[in-house]
Amino acid sequence: MPVLASGLPAMGSSQRRRTSMATPPTPPSGVVVAAHDRYRAVLACLVAANVPILIGGGYAYGCYTGIDRVTNDLDLFIRRDDYERLRRALLAAGYRSELTYSHWLAKVRLGGPVVDIIFSSGNGLSPVDDEWFEHAVDAEVLGLPVAITPVEEMIASKAFVMERERFDGGDIAHLVRYQAATMDWQRLLRRFGPHWRVLLAHLTLFGYVYPAERNRIPAWVLDTLIGHLQLEAQTVPPDTRVCAGTLLSRQQYLDDIRRCGGIDARLPPHGHMSPAEIGRWTDAIGAVDS
Repeated sequence: MPVLASGLPAMGSSQRRRTSMATPPTPPSGVVVAAHDRYRAVLACLVAANVPILIGGGYAYGCYTGIDRVTNDLDLFIRRDDYERLRRALLAAGYRSELTYSHWLAKVRLGGPVVDIIFSSGNGLSPVDDEWFEHAVDAEVLGLPVAITPVEEMIASKAFVMERERFDGGDIAHLVRYQAATMDWQRLLRRFGPHWRVLLAHLTLFGYVYPAERNRIPAWVLDTLIGHLQLEAQTVPPDTRVCAGTLLSRQQYLDDIRRCGGIDARLPPHGHMSPAEIGRWTDAIGAVDS
């Protein structure tokens, strides 16, 4: 039976991981214990108030891969409709949250440590929906029984992070390496939808990074993606000036939009962000805590 990185058995059905108890590795000695205490207090507050949350980021990554990584914040994933409920629960416990970016992120500042409240992605493509919770994984984080983000949704949201200063491809390679046998590949393909090229790029890199382990990816998955590529090669390219690079990096393709007349793929009908949201997200480039 496949196992989680923690050594615990993974289930073989749609509940394959839901009933498992995954525990992240012991934090490195450099992690400040005081920050963990503050995170634990916030978690306890939300659990007591029955606010639906999922743990993501470094804690979930550690559960799936067993990789120790110092994390500077706690990532909590919620549905956008649950934000007001979460805000009130935090306020009642003495914590204030700020809606930092209306399209994807709020923050709770704890005098150094930060809790990120995430309900979508920076490019607006990955809103947290009911399926995140339906396929969540039971875990113990900071001594509390919680649920962590499903590996499929974790990959789908990380796949578009390709900034100069941050590229999450390594995270995806490790998640696939340790969890490929239990992943719902059909759901993962559906999550990417028309952005299938991004998934193909990451899976191609996986075979390059781990040549002896490339068969961890089911052959039918690659056949499906390569079939899309072959079919696309036989069609006439669309007559459009859309630049989808802005879905991968908020900075590196701005010249294509501003100087070369490209259409920003984050805008409707291609994307889900408004000009105001894009402007605010762009203005924050270079900010230490953006």
